Amino acid sequence: MVGVFEVGAVPFNPDGWGPPDSTTATMPSTTTTLPLHVPFAPFSRSEKLGRIADFTRSFANANPSNRPSSGKPGAASSESPFDFSLDLDTFPLANPEDDSSFRLVDAKPPTRPKFGPKWRFNQHRPQLPQRRDEEVEARKREAEKERARRDRLYNLNRSNQNQQRREAAIFKSSVDIQPEWNMLDQIPFSTFSKLSFSVPEPEDILLCGALEYYDRSFDRITPKNERRLERFKNRNFFKVTTTDDPVIRRLANEDKATVFATDTILATLMCAPRSVYSWDIVIQRVGNKLFFDKRDGSQLDLLSVHETSQEPLPEAKDDINSAYSLSVEAAYINQNFSQQVLVRDGNKVSFDEPNPFANEGDEVASVAYRYRRWKLDNDMYLIARCEVQSVVEVNNQKSFLTLNALNEFDPKYSGVDWRQKLETQRGAVLATELKNNANKLAKWTAQSILASADLMKLGYVSRVHPRDHFNHVILGVVGYKPRDFAAQINLNTANMWGIVKSIVDLCMKLNEGKYVLVKDPSKPQVRIYEVPADAFENDYVEEPLPEEEQVQPPAEDTEAGEPNGTTNDVEAKETETQT
Repeated sequence: MVGVFEVGAVPFNPDGWGPPDSTTATMPSTTTTLPLHVPFAPFSRSEKLGRIADFTRSFANANPSNRPSSGKPGAASSESPFDFSLDLDTFPLANPEDDSSFRLVDAKPPTRPKFGPKWRFNQHRPQLPQRRDEEVEARKREAEKERARRDRLYNLNRSNQNQQRREAAIFKSSVDIQPEWNMLDQIPFSTFSKLSFSVPEPEDILLCGALEYYDRSFDRITPKNERRLERFKNRNFFKVTTTDDPVIRRLANEDKATVFATDTILATLMCAPRSVYSWDIVIQRVGNKLFFDKRDGSQLDLLSVHETSQEPLPEAKDDINSAYSLSVEAAYINQNFSQQVLVRDGNKVSFDEPNPFANEGDEVASVAYRYRRWKLDNDMYLIARCEVQSVVEVNNQKSFLTLNALNEFDPKYSGVDWRQKLETQRGAVLATELKNNANKLAKWTAQSILASADLMKLGYVSRVHPRDHFNHVILGVVGYKPRDFAAQINLNTANMWGIVKSIVDLCMKLNEGKYVLVKDPSKPQVRIYEVPADAFENDYVEEPLPEEEQVQPPAEDTEAGEPNGTTNDVEAKETETQT
């Protein structure tokens, strides 16, 4: 049986919304079915509505006041006028247990904490200890960085002070300036950086000597399979100055050029702004010709070590790590390395003429001399003797190589241990060498460019023990294209030729005579002195020690002894040949 729900009569309110104030005024006098004394609670549309009637409330869980005690959403308020008890027998479908599981769903996203000045007072207090620890760690790291920066500045200042004392003690002039010498000009290095001159491609006038092939197996050497540096006592090495070269004398008599020099002298001029140690070049003006020479036993025959480093070297000249001792050691290493990396099977590439400095029957080191001519002006040409040490065959074409070696004497001076870093961080090792030996690497690159070498090989040679300067090992060999390497070390070819052109133009304005170009030992500048015609003729070497005073190791421990054919021995051998 379906029950019928009678709504009853609904009064009409002509004055507004809701039931009228008096039902009797608008309704006819009939029996009304509306409940009496039912209050009306006005509401706004923005208010959240809960339950209109709670049909599931249980009297067993109700409090003594018959009002719900929880403030859950939808629960009847204690102040609600609609607080009526319903008979469960009248509504048997109601389940009292459903009220405990009823929850309203809030679709709003949770509010994110705002991290402002009062972030430490927000509700997420469990995160505060972790955040405070991170802040403390960050402050510690900043403090450590600041402390390290202060230490670096302190050490740098100490290094500069030590270097100033070292310059006063060791960085003396490469030649003694005599009182009768007349200083003609003083050129600061700052003017060299603005110079630029472009020269056309050179032409080969003559090729002399013979070359042995490069052994490619040395490219696979690593610190784990290092090779002992061998000694080549029987091979002659020649370091002959310009005016003592019989080929240059012949070319000068034939008026092939106006200016004559060697690749070593030109590289010294080209890389002068990078130099720190003092050096000197003798200039002779004979008629309309200009000759750039080096003195007997000049420092140009040796190789500087740690020249541009901030770490001071020992001041005692007899110390194995002094500037002079390291220069001699580097010269020995460079000569031995250039001969060890060859195949040495008797197969050689010979050129137009034999070695012009060797006697018949002498065992000569693998070297070829390229006499090349550059055009400096309409009526001015420069001829230079350039050297290459080896040859390699690539795609059925012969390519010239220059061979040089960097030497490690003590890791504590450079800060990089080659045995640990060379295989995994070769770039860092090269960057350190570029910082400590910028002038030497730039001169090697300039000589390779002058000789038009296709490849320049750099060897990494280290002492067997830091205190043993007689025995060495090869840790690796790397090859570079000269012009690519020049760009890598910021060596501008146009600027190099600009320096040479400016000095040549300056010297061509001088009268006939002898002059000397000296790099100042303590300032970045060069000076030109006019010297007597007999200067340096009977003068002995100031910088290198005499031969009897040089500390030589025993025969079984010596790597190469005195370099054969170098410095004074070379000049004496050349004089005997001419005689």
